Amino acid sequence: MNLRPTPTLRLLAAAALFACAAAPAAAQSNIDKLKQMKVASSDLNIPLVPQTGKNADAIRANLSRIKLPPGFAISLYAVVPDARHMAIAPSTNMLFVGTRKTTVWAVTNRNSGDTATEVKAFAPSLKFSNPNGVCWTKDGVLVVAEHNRVLAFPAAEFFYEGPDVAVGEVVPQGQLIPPDDESYNHGARTCRVGPDNKLYVTLGQPFNVPPLEKVKPFRELGIGGIVRMETDGSKREVYAVGIRNSVGQDFNPKDGTLWFTDNQTDGMGDGIPPGELNRITKMGQDFGYPYWNGHVKVAGSAAAPDLKGLPEPAGAVFPQIEFPAHQAQLGMTFYSGKMFPAKYQGGIFVASHGSWNSTVPTGALVNFVSLKADGTADKSEVFADGFRDENGLYRGRPVDVAVMKDGSLLVSDDFAGALYRITYTAP
Repeated sequence: MNLRPTPTLRLLAAAALFACAAAPAAAQSNIDKLKQMKVASSDLNIPLVPQTGKNADAIRANLSRIKLPPGFAISLYAVVPDARHMAIAPSTNMLFVGTRKTTVWAVTNRNSGDTATEVKAFAPSLKFSNPNGVCWTKDGVLVVAEHNRVLAFPAAEFFYEGPDVAVGEVVPQGQLIPPDDESYNHGARTCRVGPDNKLYVTLGQPFNVPPLEKVKPFRELGIGGIVRMETDGSKREVYAVGIRNSVGQDFNPKDGTLWFTDNQTDGMGDGIPPGELNRITKMGQDFGYPYWNGHVKVAGSAAAPDLKGLPEPAGAVFPQIEFPAHQAQLGMTFYSGKMFPAKYQGGIFVASHGSWNSTVPTGALVNFVSLKADGTADKSEVFADGFRDENGLYRGRPVDVAVMKDGSLLVSDDFAGALYRITYTAP
């Protein structure tokens, strides 16, 4: 038998090693107990989120406003409060959903029907802090990227029923970024495991635009960039820099390139700068921020007067797609399913959260980006719209997109607190 250590085995071995040197039980936190596979909870019952009633009915009514191409339909898949990024389970008909609060949700479809049957908190005996990012390793470990910590849960899709679950610390609390650089601003991380089996984590800038004295140290740490590490947290390195605040990333399964969204600088007016969809083709690329935001110069502008003398970065990589200003593109995914027409297969869906810093509301939609034969972006078009009503009020704010095993597309919405399912039937 080949006993080559996998990330799962390394995490479990680390938990066992910790148990040998653990402090007395009275001084242990819940995570310390769980790392030893000890009981941390006295109540084994986890309350369920109601999936019927006035709230669910109102969300369904709002969906009648959504405009889609012919043949497509949208429906309520699950009521999930504060729903943000999603991770579809590899072996079961369930998924996990992050939030910017203190909960990760387990969403289960027990009868394989058109809607989820159960939504409840995952690992409630733990205290999460902004657990926005969720993703899977190739051997079935659920990774949760918090504001300043990364946790891993072996076989989470099989052992989520109770409040206590096996856990390992990929990056301990306070070691993802320096605690002094923690901010309520841009603290939502995303994660992906790449074709190289390494973990990629986005780290947003804590500022609208970083002050001059922070530009160099942030780049060295990967703040305002993407960091890469082994799935056990070792061998961390800065993979890409020059990014303001990416809250969406995915690998193209055809060529292995990493694509990511990037949010716009505020305070430069309604029309600029653009939102971004970028493509990384090799480690160490610089995407220009805070000198550039798209093809708009930020350094020296009214939003960053102290960066007037900042040198232009050499070889800056410009976006594949520039979206309208302030739409706030967040989650993205390559469409790997077969349900949708050939036009969409292999392309990219991008969720736009919607503007807050524009006098005229914009965004709150889902875009589709087609690709050229050489793997670069072709064009962007609106795929799902209508999350703002005729008065400009938000009825929903899309955050993330994920492809289900049957080829349907899930869209998360942290404003309405819901997951939507988009399906296709030939007209």
